Amino acid sequence: MADSFWQAVAEQLKKNLGDSLEALGAGEVDWTDLGVGVISQLLILMVYLGLYAGIYLVIIAALKAVLGQKRSDSHTFAHVRTGLRYLVGLGFLLTVLAQFGATPELLQSVAKAGFIALGFYVGWLVLGRVIVESMQRAHLDPSIRQLVDNLFSVLLVAFGAVTVLAQFGFDVLSIVAGLGIVGIAVGFAAQSTLSNFIAGVTLLIERPFRIGDWVTINGQDGKVVKIALRTTWLRTRDNIFTMIPNDSVASSEIVNFSTEGAIRLNISVGIAYKERAEAARQIIMPILEQHPEVLQVADMMPRVMLSNLGDSSVDLTVQAWIGPDNLDVQPSIKAELLEQIKDALDHAGIEIPFPHLQLFIDDAKGLKPVMEPLYPKLAGQ
Repeated sequence: MADSFWQAVAEQLKKNLGDSLEALGAGEVDWTDLGVGVISQLLILMVYLGLYAGIYLVIIAALKAVLGQKRSDSHTFAHVRTGLRYLVGLGFLLTVLAQFGATPELLQSVAKAGFIALGFYVGWLVLGRVIVESMQRAHLDPSIRQLVDNLFSVLLVAFGAVTVLAQFGFDVLSIVAGLGIVGIAVGFAAQSTLSNFIAGVTLLIERPFRIGDWVTINGQDGKVVKIALRTTWLRTRDNIFTMIPNDSVASSEIVNFSTEGAIRLNISVGIAYKERAEAARQIIMPILEQHPEVLQVADMMPRVMLSNLGDSSVDLTVQAWIGPDNLDVQPSIKAELLEQIKDALDHAGIEIPFPHLQLFIDDAKGLKPVMEPLYPKLAGQ
């Protein structure tokens, strides 16, 4: 019973396969001739591929021998090698198309489009180099150079793509007009992206911060690593990258710690009321003067000031200036100074107080917590 079932299934599959091949005209195909033709075409293509690869390797070896090892490692040689690979690929593509019966008009269009694309690549390298060197001589901000480079690349790619399509008979004017209409539609659909783009251009023109500055934006501290057309990239002190939309950056409060160079650290230290502020100052000042990262220049000398008489402590403010190169390690410097000040005050026997809760027991009313000043004499004066 089972054998007859599987036999019926096999007969049905054979019939369906035969009907399908007959519908495709495969019944009249000589499979032997077809297989021989495919294999011969593949062998011819392999021969051409080996020929092109051999020519490429010979040219590269000759250039390395002429230029030497040092020049062979340069960026210019890398671009030349990329161009040679492109020409090898273009030649092999034309060979493949010719083997499969492409018309001479199609081969001519592909060749012209390929050389035009190569010309745009060379133009991008040459003009890009000229633009970069010109901006460097003009001492433009890195963010402005980045914007100009991005706009130049986008415009050149768009113009190159339209020129290449024109070689295949496409109507360039219709393409440009269509792109304009599509651009308007996309503009309405992507208002947020456009607003971020406009805000990015505004930031690059006004320059409230530059690449490498330490800033606070929307409560987020970080170092500016990139100003793109849509977002601003920050790297936090925890090495976490944050991308903030430029629209949000332009409409928020921006605090720039790097604009004016050196910055001042303010460290709060409290001592007991029984201690003298001058004694604490004599203990803290040598620490500030001996720290290698604390500046010792005019108008930026470290100092210790009495800033407040608190509820339970005399509050001192330790002020120390550090250079802009130390903004990356600002928290570490502040922590080092605070630890050294704490150890020095402890070693000198100067008390650093903290709030206390005193309990007074009333025999008549029982246990009752009462908050009183630690130094009633001073509080009563």
